[in-house]
Amino acid sequence: MTTRRARAAPPAGRALVEMHCRHRHRRARPHAGPGLQSERKEVKTLTTAETSTPSAAVTGPPDPSWHRLYRAGGMSGILIVVPYVVAIALIAIAPPPVDASGERTLQYIAAHKWLYTIEQVLWLAPGVLAMVVFLALYVALQHLDKGYAAIAGLVGISAWALSLALPTTGGGSPVLVYLSNEYAAAGTAERRTALATVAEGLIAENNTPNLVGVLTTVGILLVSLVMLKGVFPRSVAYLGVATGAIGIVCETLRPILGAGYAAYGVLLLVWFVAIGWKLYRLGGDLVAGHRQ
Repeated sequence: MTTRRARAAPPAGRALVEMHCRHRHRRARPHAGPGLQSERKEVKTLTTAETSTPSAAVTGPPDPSWHRLYRAGGMSGILIVVPYVVAIALIAIAPPPVDASGERTLQYIAAHKWLYTIEQVLWLAPGVLAMVVFLALYVALQHLDKGYAAIAGLVGISAWALSLALPTTGGGSPVLVYLSNEYAAAGTAERRTALATVAEGLIAENNTPNLVGVLTTVGILLVSLVMLKGVFPRSVAYLGVATGAIGIVCETLRPILGAGYAAYGVLLLVWFVAIGWKLYRLGGDLVAGHRQ
């Protein structure tokens, strides 16, 4: 009897040992204590910071790898004044007839052919320079708002590109040079009358509001609104907003304003010089900062 009872005892001892092991195993299991919770918060904070990196980069500078484009845009903005000033000087040297008919205009061009041809080239040249300016502005502002910067750049570049495709320049037309040569060589009065009629149509088109003129001012307004978010001084941005808004009105009411339209032309040149100077400085500052 004693032997049987001694042999029956081990199962109870084993049960106690198993309960003790289970208790130790539960104590060894990790719990979500303060240390683990803080680690989870750090991981969550790091993930949030990584996710918000693009928005934080909005306040940073433009891409310095485009510094040559910024400088090219700056030089273009400053040099854009030169063709306009020279063209105005040529007009002062040989003033065209005021409110002239097609026939008188063709006769004037025939008498000042080379002067008039150079003048038309000078009216067209700023279109190429302006496209470089708007391309540089898009690249400089795209990190602030890619969508609006792309729209503003597209409108500005397209408007100045279309100005090169139009038969008129705002100060005449290269086509009038050809018509003047044909007028001088015409042998009949009917032929001269027909050529004079075509010339009158081109003269009227110069004084008529067109979509290209309005688009150029819209491009200036849009790109200036993006400038308000950074990169350029707010004074330059507000100058662009004023230039764009006034330009839209002046381009729309051009036939009514007459000589008053020149006020917008002066404001436009001031804006280009201000933008050109800031773009050129931007390219130099980014190069210097990158080297440091």
